[in-house]
Amino acid sequence: MKNEIIAFLNKQSLEYADFGAYDESPVDYPDFAYKVSKSILSGECDKGILICGTGNGISMAANRFRGIRAAICHDTFSAEAARSHNDANIISFGARVITAETALMCLEIFLATPFSGEERHSRRIKKIEN
Repeated sequence: MKNEIIAFLNKQSLEYADFGAYDESPVDYPDFAYKVSKSILSGECDKGILICGTGNGISMAANRFRGIRAAICHDTFSAEAARSHNDANIISFGARVITAETALMCLEIFLATPFSGEERHSRRIKKIEN
């Protein structure tokens, strides 16, 4: 899935930073959630993409950082709502749950959808942050 996402980003001429993993060796997903979250919080990156088996663990790890809103998206509706309603800055995928094709459809929508800025959504985000 990661390789297909990289190919998509390259085809779209989108800049990205690859924080790993670089092979099939077992890794600890919190390490990658940390790297991606810190890159967003520092301003190095605007948005992030995380992948683990289900998308759950890596999202939980990323959401531990104040200012990170990581959303697990296994369908296009969730990807759009994550951006327009929740101003999510990370999209997470479960590579054992969805196909790479579905992930790419979700990613395309996630990247193209702006935050709506509606008062009710802004109010809810502030509550999450507090």
